[in-house]
Amino acid sequence: MEVEEMEDEGPSIQSEPPHSEDLQLEQQESLHLESLAPAENMFVDKQAVDKLREGLLSHYLPDLQNSKRALKELTHNQLILLDTLDQEVTKFRECNGLLDLSSLFTEAKVYHNKLVNIRKEMIMLHEKTTKLKKKALKLQQQKQKEALEKEQQREKELERERQLIAKPAKRT
Repeated sequence: MEVEEMEDEGPSIQSEPPHSEDLQLEQQESLHLESLAPAENMFVDKQAVDKLREGLLSHYLPDLQNSKRALKELTHNQLILLDTLDQEVTKFRECNGLLDLSSLFTEAKVYHNKLVNIRKEMIMLHEKTTKLKKKALKLQQQKQKEALEKEQQREKELERERQLIAKPAKRT
């Protein structure tokens, strides 16, 4: 397909007759060349110029067309290579993303385990504090009971001592 494009683009001296636009360009160039050179020294045969031009084009045009074709092929191959490299870079980024994601999940699992352990410790500490509070309450109640009993015992002893103390008899 590229070969067909190449042949369609450049004017070929051997296969195509010159177009009217090409003839006009040639005439303008020859007029331009005539105006640049002194008129007395310059007598150029138009057929000779055309033959020289055709010879020059026939000599260099195939090489230029081959070079153009090679450059297009090279450009096309470079574009394919760039697309392939872009796809590979995308794959590497995805792989790195997966590695990061995997490490993130591993880290999340570690922190989840830490949270579970902290929760267990908190439950255990809550149970211990509940037991200690109950024990402290029982001890406090027992101390209050003992203090009440001591107070009652002391009152009984005081009452007994009062009763034991001799009372003077009343005179009648």
